[in-house]
Amino acid sequence: MRLPAFPLFWRIFLLIWLAMAAAVVVSNLTTRELLDRERSSIERQEGLRDIAAQAIRIRENEGRGPAWRFLRDEGEALGLRMLLVEADGDGELPESIRQRLKDDWRAHRPAVLDLGNGYRLVAWPRSGSEGWLDPKFFRLMELLVGFVMITLACWWIARTVSRPLRAMEATARTIASGDTSLRVADRIAARRDEIGALATAFNDMTGQLCQLLDRQKHLLRDISHDLRTPLTRQRIAIELAADSGSEPDLMASILRQNERLEEMTSQILTLYRLTEQGSDIDRKPVRPVAVVRDVLADAEAYARHRNVECLLEIAPGLEEVAVLGDRGLLQRALDNIMQNALDHTPGSHRVRVAVNLQDQHVAIAIADEGSGVAPEVLPNLFEPFYRADQSRGGKGWGLGLAIARDVAASHQGTISAHNGRQSGLVVTLRLPVFRGAR
Repeated sequence: MRLPAFPLFWRIFLLIWLAMAAAVVVSNLTTRELLDRERSSIERQEGLRDIAAQAIRIRENEGRGPAWRFLRDEGEALGLRMLLVEADGDGELPESIRQRLKDDWRAHRPAVLDLGNGYRLVAWPRSGSEGWLDPKFFRLMELLVGFVMITLACWWIARTVSRPLRAMEATARTIASGDTSLRVADRIAARRDEIGALATAFNDMTGQLCQLLDRQKHLLRDISHDLRTPLTRQRIAIELAADSGSEPDLMASILRQNERLEEMTSQILTLYRLTEQGSDIDRKPVRPVAVVRDVLADAEAYARHRNVECLLEIAPGLEEVAVLGDRGLLQRALDNIMQNALDHTPGSHRVRVAVNLQDQHVAIAIADEGSGVAPEVLPNLFEPFYRADQSRGGKGWGLGLAIARDVAASHQGTISAHNGRQSGLVVTLRLPVFRGAR
């Protein structure tokens, strides 16, 4: 049976209230204990009884004045104030002494020694006397105890509230980085307050989102796999029909559409592979400059067809620099970035490729001379199936830059995009240098 919820508001309110009440009670008990110990220390002094006996003799022989002066002189030596009093007919102390004994707000409550024969010695420490606690000490002790109690209570409350929130934040960040199997711990979700309810709702939401993402990935994978076989057979049939003398233009158009479908299928499968494997890919030393040259060589015919000039700038000393990764995936990522740049560069313009070394990272920047991208569109460029048609008149399916982003992430690198100073888009891929390469 689940216990009823105990709201966090009332939990914090009651904890603070109890902490302050406990601070007041404990500080008063501490102060009273110190005062009682000091009074007891006075009462335990055996020498006081000898002084009191001598004061009684002086009083009986010489009068009250000499006895009072004797106690004053002896008290100054001991750091005490002492009075010799006689009980009234009922055996009670004088009213002034009784009032002082009852007054809890006095710094020092007097100690009373019963001497017999109706005499009593009342003694309490002088203010500031050496060997006795100063009255201010007790007020300071009350403040100190209260401060410590309230501080501990506030620390415990802050810890109780912040620890589960930090755990939930760390869980959310881990899930965002790709580990969708993680959930908020049961000890947090089982709490009977708002934090427990939030953790339970967070786990439910994460579970639903992960199910949707899994279904999306499986759907893309299944569709891509199912399309490859009929597309391959269709391509063979188109080639056979073209060889048998069918209309060349029609066959060429059908073949181009078939190739586009095959390319889309290949892109989806690559994206699925990167999503599944993450950083668990086979890695070998790869020279990025050589990969860039291969990409430019593959794009040469298409660039010539679009009348676009490709310029390559390599910083000195980068020919032998290597990164650790999968050459095929890196080439695929750069192919996609290069294809995107060529598609959006008008004829008689240029695409510039620059390879530099920045903070132990190889930076490969591909800049086109197209129309650029609206600032509000830039954060979405690397999302799957996103096309900035309103600003770039884009071609393709919105998978190229998404694959490039996942390739960069699987190689512990980064990818970014920004508009050029004059026009066009600059996409920069950064990969950490492999220090083990010679």
